[in-house]
Amino acid sequence: MSAFARRVAALTGLAEERMEHLAGGDLSEVLLVRRPDGRLSVAKGGPAAASEAAMLRGLAAAGVPSPAVEGELGGVLMLEHVENDRVFSPAAWRSIGSALRRLHDKQGESYGWPVDYALGTVALDNRQRSEWPAFWLEQRLVPTASVLDRPWRERIAALGSVIADLLPAAPAPALLHGDLWSGNILVRGGRLVALLDPACYHGHAEVDLAMLTLFDTPDAAFWEAYGPLEPGWRARRPAYQLFPALVHLRLFGAGYAGMVERLLAALDGAD
Repeated sequence: MSAFARRVAALTGLAEERMEHLAGGDLSEVLLVRRPDGRLSVAKGGPAAASEAAMLRGLAAAGVPSPAVEGELGGVLMLEHVENDRVFSPAAWRSIGSALRRLHDKQGESYGWPVDYALGTVALDNRQRSEWPAFWLEQRLVPTASVLDRPWRERIAALGSVIADLLPAAPAPALLHGDLWSGNILVRGGRLVALLDPACYHGHAEVDLAMLTLFDTPDAAFWEAYGPLEPGWRARRPAYQLFPALVHLRLFGAGYAGMVERLLAALDGAD
């Protein structure tokens, strides 16, 4: 077993034979832990266990299903295991839409989050501020592109006027999941049972919707349950999808270059 499994065994007092690796976990090691009383838990590794625990509690406080936090210590986050069937039926999408609306209705006073964290090796600057377009450009797009080749960096840096003109100056600071795609959504029996792996902060609600539609195709029932979108959302979507595309380009390589190029071309057209 891995060093992480040995650490979990030491913290829980359970034998390593009671643990198995779970599929997924692109950015952290994830284990299924079988407890002596028959309960199942999930152990996640990483330096931000306390931050993720706080985010999961924030989701729950907003009325959104999320795994119960069983504890965090020494870079190990222990979570409730949530059974799911991966069947994204119209009823499941409707449940997701309603929950996401509840999440976004939970608003903060400014954009950002009390602590910084990272998506893998992509550090996120969460300094709280009141200017949304500046937050998006200077604390999401430009830093994420900062280690890419020079042509990418220059094109992202040149988006300043486009972002300033395209994005609303002061949208409601909605509580965001921050890493919303179907891999982080658990459904069972036609309803949402948990949102996983949050990267929460306060920002424009369209950020979550843009990422969800970058990698998935929500059913019409989702949009009906979520409710009306703000005018101009279609034009803004490429600006919001560009951030997760850049993250994927950095973390997973050139296979995402075409996605980034397509989104930049859309923003060039918006200039």
